[in-house]
Amino acid sequence: MTVTADRAQASEFDSNDPKAEAWKGFVGGEWQNHVDVRDFIMRNYTPYEGDASFLAGPTEKTLRVWDTLEKDYLSVERKQRVYDVDTETPAEIDAFDAGYISADDDVIVGLQTDVPLKRAMMPNGGWRMVETAIKEAGKEPNPEIKKIFTQYRKTHNDAVFDIYTPRIRAARSSHIITGLPDAYGRGRIIGDYRRVALYGVDFLISEKQKDKDRVADQGFSEHWARYREEHAEQIKALGRLKNMAAKYGFDISRPAQTAQEAVQWTYFGYLASVKSQDGAAMSIGRLSGFLDAYFERDLKAGLITESDAQEMIDALVIKLRITRFLRTIDYDQIFSGDPYWATWSDGGFADDGRTLVTKTSFRLLQTLRNLGPAPEPNITIFWDENLPAGYKEFCSAISIETSSIQYESDPQIRNQWGDDAAIACCVSPMKVGKQMQFFGARVNAAKALLYAMNGGRDEMTGKQVVEGYEPISGDGPLDFDEVWDKYEHMLDWVIGTYVEALNIIHYSHDKYAYESIEMALHDSDIIRAMGCGIAGLSIVADSLSAIKYAKVTPVRDETGLIVDYITEGDFPTYGNDDDAADDIAATIVHTVMSKIKAIPMYRDAIPTQSVLTITSNVVYGKATGSFPSGHRAGTPFSPGANPENGYDTHGMVASMLSVGKLDYQDALDGISLTNTITPTALGRTKEDQIKNLVGILDAGFVPEED
Repeated sequence: MTVTADRAQASEFDSNDPKAEAWKGFVGGEWQNHVDVRDFIMRNYTPYEGDASFLAGPTEKTLRVWDTLEKDYLSVERKQRVYDVDTETPAEIDAFDAGYISADDDVIVGLQTDVPLKRAMMPNGGWRMVETAIKEAGKEPNPEIKKIFTQYRKTHNDAVFDIYTPRIRAARSSHIITGLPDAYGRGRIIGDYRRVALYGVDFLISEKQKDKDRVADQGFSEHWARYREEHAEQIKALGRLKNMAAKYGFDISRPAQTAQEAVQWTYFGYLASVKSQDGAAMSIGRLSGFLDAYFERDLKAGLITESDAQEMIDALVIKLRITRFLRTIDYDQIFSGDPYWATWSDGGFADDGRTLVTKTSFRLLQTLRNLGPAPEPNITIFWDENLPAGYKEFCSAISIETSSIQYESDPQIRNQWGDDAAIACCVSPMKVGKQMQFFGARVNAAKALLYAMNGGRDEMTGKQVVEGYEPISGDGPLDFDEVWDKYEHMLDWVIGTYVEALNIIHYSHDKYAYESIEMALHDSDIIRAMGCGIAGLSIVADSLSAIKYAKVTPVRDETGLIVDYITEGDFPTYGNDDDAADDIAATIVHTVMSKIKAIPMYRDAIPTQSVLTITSNVVYGKATGSFPSGHRAGTPFSPGANPENGYDTHGMVASMLSVGKLDYQDALDGISLTNTITPTALGRTKEDQIKNLVGILDAGFVPEED
């Protein structure tokens, strides 16, 4: 596209219009007439193709705030898991008074509650989890609050279990479907928090009111009523957002007028979301190009210095690092810790061929030096071999130093979702402000294979979970065609049960725990996706490969249940760039996705699939038996689309090429590959290490073929 437009001048607006001052100096366009953040970015951001030499270190103020956090809060939390819990105040956007880390905490302000790391109750999702988490934190719930949410106010969790069918309950308890968001927030919704800064809340409210009323004359229908009710909730949430900001002394009814206000206003939008929802992933989106337009304008005007710009980004990242939710120990075990995936997506290219790398892209990575390594925010780089060399080298250097960056394929994401896409959670891309996802945990595809061979009996308990399926009979070697046929039929039951559960969960979540502020920062007419997924891909692929290419004999217990396998001979394994095994893996992913697509989705959502188990590998493994591949009962799965632990023998690039054979159209929700490299394995000198890691990433992220 050609980006040419006249500069927006203050004289174009009424002198009392706050947009006049806020937009002075920016290139005008369609974004001035209606909500279109992407248009603003494309016309106003400055691509940067230099190196990291311009960056500033932490200011003294940043170091003092971080030191206070560490000394007074983080060190305490590490000793007792939960620093504190507010047991008196159900969470809401404006439920808490203003809170600060210290007297120096005045660059970018705002806490989830009134004290750093203090967690809030979110009982709309379900009282049982809240009560358990409060007690596990060493406190007692308020009996009046409990009474409200058990007697007077129905919760999302109540509704889900009222609707669940017997087969869903059986699948859930046997762990063939694991991690369903039936007792916590679903997540995977990225509010376009940039809208708060660019337009101010009053304009967003007026636009939502117009959208609500444009259907006022339509005849009554369930869709019409829900549309108007949801918009009413969004408008109320935007009002609460203004109230929350006012407690900190800010009037966000108007657009941001400075770079500092742009960062602050944007953060207030995100803060409102994490104050009111505890979604499994609370990503912040794609901010660097947007914020950089404000930084560049203020730097050129002499209003700020580079040190000031870095201080603002450092202050924002500090706030993202101390986001906390009230969750149970069981929840933490499912996710191997207490993640919230405040994913910040960066890098990549615009549709017009310009790099989306800006100086603020560098500033974000610099926080990992200024503040030290951290898993949050989950910094995600959209990688392309044609990215500016200076940026690629800086990403590589920071990865080697901190192990705190993940990478996604920019060509694949951009070709499917456009150049203003961001990652929700770990690998799930979506168009910011124009799309949301009904998040839905995983099908244990590995356990489903064992169910297929055992006719629906659980290999760990011997319980008959699935009725009407015949097991493999006889004591001779397994036949590949017979096993595959039974596996396909078992997947029909498993996936049908899974999608039924997802439809119930998201119907209930919309009704009892609706994400009003996040949806207020979306277009009114949005794309909805249903994020499905599988776990145990490599185990299934290798087991089927063993059955096909080696000799596999089942071992039964006294009841006839297959509990182990004797595998004789060699067989190709997934993850070594061997088509014989990799094609099996691709077929599994395609088969599962085809079955998912055949089932109607709640609110006509578009079904997608991910191959992702970054944090729940141990939990899945504990609930699953032994396999023909040699995977032993109770041991962890490999993460995501990784090869089976210890089975990849040809190196990292070979495993990346194997993963690349999975059809992205079968896994539009994302495919995860986790690799571990020691820096010394990349080269003797730091320069060699940086160069070689760049080379590996370039080789692994092969551009998508036309």
